[in-house]
Amino acid sequence: MLILGRKEGEALLIGEDIRISVLAIEKGRVRLAIDAPKNISILRSELRSAMDFNQDAAHEESSPLDLLSLLAPPDGDPTK
Repeated sequence: MLILGRKEGEALLIGEDIRISVLAIEKGRVRLAIDAPKNISILRSELRSAMDFNQDAAHEESSPLDLLSLLAPPDGDPTK
C-alpha cells in the first residue's frame, strides 16, 4: 500500500490514464475528482461490499421458506 499526502488542488496519477485530484478538504471530509477511462469501474468500497454480499446471498441454495424462517416470530409461524 502506498500512502501519500496531498493538499487541496494537488493530484496524483495512476498509470497513464487515471488522475485523482483533491478538490476540497473541509470539516474532516475530502472531495476527490477521478478522471479515468470509461471502461474502468469506480465504486465506493461500501457499495462493492454490498454487491459482493448480495451476490453471495443469491448463490446460496436455500428455499424461500427456509429464508422466511429467519424472519419468523419466536413461535415459528412465518405468517404472523
